[in-house]
Amino acid sequence: MNAREAAREDSLDRLFSALSDRNRRAILAQLMQGPATVSEVAEPLQIALPSALKHLAVLETGGFIRSSKEGRVRTLELREDAFRALEHWVAERQRYWHSGFDRLEAQFLSAKKPKNSP
Repeated sequence: MNAREAAREDSLDRLFSALSDRNRRAILAQLMQGPATVSEVAEPLQIALPSALKHLAVLETGGFIRSSKEGRVRTLELREDAFRALEHWVAERQRYWHSGFDRLEAQFLSAKKPKNSP
C-alpha cells in the first residue's frame, strides 16, 4: 500500500469511527438543519458539555463538521463535502456487487437457453 492509499484508508477509518456512535449521528442529524452552537447541540442529547465536546472533536477530526468561534460562542456546521468520501467508498462496493450479480445473471440465463437457440 502506498502513502496515498494509506492516507485514504486512515481517512475512512476516521469517518467510520465518527459515525459509530449514536450521539455523533444525532449531532450530524441536528446540524443538517443548519449551524448550531455547542450548547444547542449538547442539550437534546442530555449529555454533559465535556462529553459533547469529545464527540464534536471526533466529528471534526473525521471531517464531518467545522467550528468557528466568535467571542465565547462556538458555532458548528456540517462540511459541504462531509459525506463525499463515504459516498465514493459505497459506490465502489455497489459497482462490485452489481457486476457480480450481472455475471451471475448472464451465467444463469446462458444455462437456461435451449441448446438449439442462436
